[in-house]
Amino acid sequence: MDLLNLFVKSIFIDNMVFAFFLGMCSFIAVSKNVSTAAGLGLAVTFVLTVTVPIDYMLDKYVLQAGALTWLSDSFANVDLSFLSFIIFIAVIASFVQLVEMIVEKYAPALYSSLGIFLPLIAVNCAILGASLFMQQRGYETLGEATVFGFGSGVGWFLAIVGIAAINEKIKYSHVPDALKGVGITFIVTGLMGVAFMSFMGIKL
Repeated sequence: MDLLNLFVKSIFIDNMVFAFFLGMCSFIAVSKNVSTAAGLGLAVTFVLTVTVPIDYMLDKYVLQAGALTWLSDSFANVDLSFLSFIIFIAVIASFVQLVEMIVEKYAPALYSSLGIFLPLIAVNCAILGASLFMQQRGYETLGEATVFGFGSGVGWFLAIVGIAAINEKIKYSHVPDALKGVGITFIVTGLMGVAFMSFMGIKL
Protein backbone atom coordinates (compact mmCIF):
# COMPACT_ATOMS: atom_id res chain seq x y z
CA MET A 1 0.00 0.00 0.00
CA ASP A 2 2.91 2.37 0.64
CA LEU A 3 4.06 1.84 -2.93
CA LEU A 4 0.56 2.66 -4.18
CA ASN A 5 0.58 5.86 -2.11
CA LEU A 6 3.99 6.77 -3.53
CA PHE A 7 2.75 6.08 -7.07
CA VAL A 8 -0.36 8.25 -6.70
CA LYS A 9 1.61 11.01 -4.95
CA SER A 10 4.21 11.03 -7.75
CA ILE A 11 1.50 11.49 -10.37
CA PHE A 12 -0.84 14.00 -8.78
CA ILE A 13 0.76 15.70 -5.79
CA ASP A 14 4.46 15.84 -6.71
CA ASN A 15 3.74 16.25 -10.43
CA MET A 16 6.96 17.30 -12.15
CA VAL A 17 5.19 19.94 -14.24
CA PHE A 18 2.42 21.29 -12.02
CA ALA A 19 4.18 21.06 -8.64
CA PHE A 20 7.80 21.80 -9.57
CA PHE A 21 7.52 23.23 -13.14
CA LEU A 22 10.31 20.96 -14.38
CA GLY A 23 10.70 20.04 -18.04
CA MET A 24 8.80 23.11 -19.19
CA CYS A 25 10.79 23.71 -22.39
CA SER A 26 9.66 20.52 -24.14
CA PHE A 27 6.31 20.64 -22.32
CA ILE A 28 5.48 23.98 -23.95
CA ALA A 29 7.09 23.29 -27.33
CA VAL A 30 5.66 19.82 -28.03
CA SER A 31 2.13 20.35 -26.77
CA LYS A 32 0.54 21.46 -30.04
CA ASN A 33 -1.26 18.17 -30.74
CA VAL A 34 -2.10 15.12 -28.68
CA SER A 35 -0.38 12.45 -30.78
CA THR A 36 3.02 14.13 -30.71
CA ALA A 37 2.65 14.99 -27.01
CA ALA A 38 1.72 11.39 -26.21
CA GLY A 39 4.79 10.12 -28.07
CA LEU A 40 7.13 12.39 -26.14
CA GLY A 41 5.31 11.61 -22.89
CA LEU A 42 5.78 7.88 -23.39
CA ALA A 43 9.47 8.41 -24.17
CA VAL A 44 9.94 10.49 -21.00
CA THR A 45 8.03 7.90 -18.95
CA PHE A 46 10.27 5.11 -20.23
CA VAL A 47 13.46 7.04 -19.54
CA LEU A 48 12.30 7.96 -16.02
CA THR A 49 11.20 4.40 -15.22
CA VAL A 50 14.59 2.99 -16.24
CA THR A 51 17.03 5.70 -15.13
CA VAL A 52 15.72 6.45 -11.62
CA PRO A 53 16.23 2.86 -10.32
CA ILE A 54 19.62 2.65 -12.04
CA ASP A 55 20.66 5.95 -10.46
CA TYR A 56 19.35 4.63 -7.13
CA MET A 57 21.63 1.59 -7.38
CA LEU A 58 24.60 3.73 -8.35
CA ASP A 59 23.92 6.14 -5.51
CA LYS A 60 23.48 3.38 -2.93
CA TYR A 61 26.38 1.15 -3.93
CA VAL A 62 28.89 3.56 -5.50
CA LEU A 63 28.35 7.24 -4.76
CA GLN A 64 27.30 7.54 -1.11
CA ALA A 65 29.87 7.89 1.64
CA GLY A 66 31.01 4.39 2.56
CA ALA A 67 28.99 2.81 -0.26
CA LEU A 68 32.03 0.97 -1.62
CA THR A 69 32.55 -1.11 1.51
CA TRP A 70 31.11 -4.06 -0.43
CA LEU A 71 34.41 -4.01 -2.33
CA SER A 72 36.68 -3.57 0.65
CA ASP A 73 36.58 -2.07 4.13
CA SER A 74 39.43 0.20 3.07
CA PHE A 75 36.89 2.21 1.04
CA ALA A 76 34.80 3.07 4.10
CA ASN A 77 35.84 6.73 4.00
CA VAL A 78 35.38 7.17 0.25
CA ASP A 79 32.61 9.62 -0.68
CA LEU A 80 31.85 10.00 -4.41
CA SER A 81 28.57 11.88 -3.99
CA PHE A 82 30.13 14.91 -5.70
CA LEU A 83 29.96 12.89 -8.95
CA SER A 84 26.16 12.47 -8.73
CA PHE A 85 25.30 15.06 -11.37
CA ILE A 86 27.78 13.68 -13.90
CA ILE A 87 26.87 10.03 -13.33
CA PHE A 88 23.12 10.66 -13.39
CA ILE A 89 23.34 12.69 -16.61
CA ALA A 90 25.51 10.01 -18.24
CA VAL A 91 22.92 7.33 -17.44
CA ILE A 92 20.08 9.53 -18.71
CA ALA A 93 21.91 10.42 -21.93
CA SER A 94 22.62 6.74 -22.63
CA PHE A 95 18.99 5.72 -22.39
CA VAL A 96 17.78 8.77 -24.32
CA GLN A 97 20.08 7.71 -27.16
CA LEU A 98 18.52 4.25 -27.02
CA VAL A 99 15.00 5.69 -27.12
CA GLU A 100 15.96 7.96 -30.03
CA MET A 101 17.25 5.02 -32.08
CA ILE A 102 14.15 2.93 -31.36
CA VAL A 103 11.73 5.74 -32.24
CA GLU A 104 13.66 6.59 -35.42
CA LYS A 105 13.54 2.96 -36.57
CA TYR A 106 9.98 2.00 -35.64
CA ALA A 107 8.11 5.35 -35.65
CA PRO A 108 9.80 7.65 -38.20
CA ALA A 109 6.76 9.94 -38.41
CA LEU A 110 6.83 10.52 -34.66
CA TYR A 111 10.60 10.97 -34.81
CA SER A 112 10.18 13.71 -37.44
CA SER A 113 7.40 15.46 -35.53
CA LEU A 114 9.38 15.49 -32.27
CA GLY A 115 12.44 16.90 -34.03
CA ILE A 116 15.16 18.22 -31.75
CA PHE A 117 13.06 17.71 -28.62
CA LEU A 118 13.59 13.93 -28.58
CA PRO A 119 17.38 14.07 -28.03
CA LEU A 120 16.80 17.03 -25.70
CA ILE A 121 15.15 14.60 -23.27
CA ALA A 122 18.73 14.05 -22.10
CA VAL A 123 18.74 17.57 -20.64
CA ASN A 124 15.09 17.55 -19.57
CA CYS A 125 15.31 18.83 -16.01
CA ALA A 126 12.28 16.73 -15.02
CA ILE A 127 14.30 13.55 -15.59
CA LEU A 128 17.40 14.74 -13.77
CA GLY A 129 15.15 16.24 -11.10
CA ALA A 130 13.52 12.85 -10.46
CA SER A 131 16.92 11.25 -9.80
CA LEU A 132 17.95 14.11 -7.53
CA PHE A 133 14.63 13.94 -5.64
CA MET A 134 15.18 10.18 -5.26
CA GLN A 135 18.61 10.86 -3.80
CA GLN A 136 17.41 13.68 -1.55
CA ARG A 137 14.41 11.81 -0.16
CA GLY A 138 16.45 8.70 0.58
CA TYR A 139 14.10 6.00 -0.68
CA GLU A 140 14.97 2.78 1.11
CA THR A 141 14.33 0.16 -1.58
CA LEU A 142 14.78 -0.28 -5.30
CA GLY A 143 11.02 -0.81 -5.56
CA GLU A 144 10.30 2.61 -4.10
CA ALA A 145 12.74 4.26 -6.52
CA THR A 146 11.20 2.41 -9.48
CA VAL A 147 7.63 3.30 -8.50
CA PHE A 148 8.65 6.92 -7.98
CA GLY A 149 10.31 7.07 -11.41
CA PHE A 150 7.36 5.45 -13.15
CA GLY A 151 4.83 7.62 -11.31
CA SER A 152 6.79 10.77 -12.18
CA GLY A 153 6.79 9.72 -15.83
CA VAL A 154 3.05 9.04 -15.82
CA GLY A 155 2.47 12.43 -14.20
CA TRP A 156 4.54 14.18 -16.88
CA PHE A 157 2.72 12.18 -19.57
CA LEU A 158 -0.70 13.21 -18.24
CA ALA A 159 0.41 16.83 -18.00
CA ILE A 160 1.67 17.15 -21.57
CA VAL A 161 -1.23 15.18 -23.08
CA GLY A 162 -3.69 17.27 -21.07
CA ILE A 163 -2.23 20.59 -22.18
CA ALA A 164 -2.04 19.34 -25.79
CA ALA A 165 -5.72 18.39 -25.74
CA ILE A 166 -6.60 21.83 -24.38
CA ASN A 167 -4.40 23.54 -27.00
CA GLU A 168 -6.24 21.67 -29.76
CA LYS A 169 -9.55 23.04 -28.43
CA ILE A 170 -8.14 26.54 -27.94
CA LYS A 171 -7.49 26.74 -31.69
CA TYR A 172 -11.26 27.16 -32.13
CA SER A 173 -11.60 29.73 -29.32
CA HIS A 174 -11.36 33.51 -29.47
CA VAL A 175 -8.05 34.10 -27.69
CA PRO A 176 -6.76 37.71 -27.60
CA ASP A 177 -3.90 38.21 -30.05
CA ALA A 178 -1.47 39.13 -27.26
CA LEU A 179 -2.08 35.77 -25.54
CA LYS A 180 -2.03 33.43 -28.53
CA GLY A 181 0.56 30.68 -28.49
CA VAL A 182 2.87 30.49 -25.48
CA GLY A 183 0.96 33.11 -23.49
CA ILE A 184 -2.31 31.20 -23.23
CA THR A 185 -0.37 27.95 -22.69
CA PHE A 186 1.33 29.41 -19.62
CA ILE A 187 -2.01 30.64 -18.27
CA VAL A 188 -3.65 27.24 -18.77
CA THR A 189 -0.64 25.50 -17.21
CA GLY A 190 -0.95 27.69 -14.13
CA LEU A 191 -4.66 26.92 -13.86
CA MET A 192 -3.96 23.20 -14.23
CA GLY A 193 -1.32 23.51 -11.51
CA VAL A 194 -3.92 25.07 -9.21
CA ALA A 195 -6.35 22.27 -10.11
CA PHE A 196 -3.75 19.61 -9.27
CA MET A 197 -3.31 21.22 -5.85
CA SER A 198 -6.73 19.79 -5.01
CA PHE A 199 -5.11 16.35 -4.88
CA MET A 200 -2.90 17.37 -1.95
CA GLY A 201 -3.58 15.26 1.12
CA ILE A 202 -4.60 12.14 -0.83
CA LYS A 203 -3.59 9.00 1.06
CA LEU A 204 -4.83 5.57 0.12
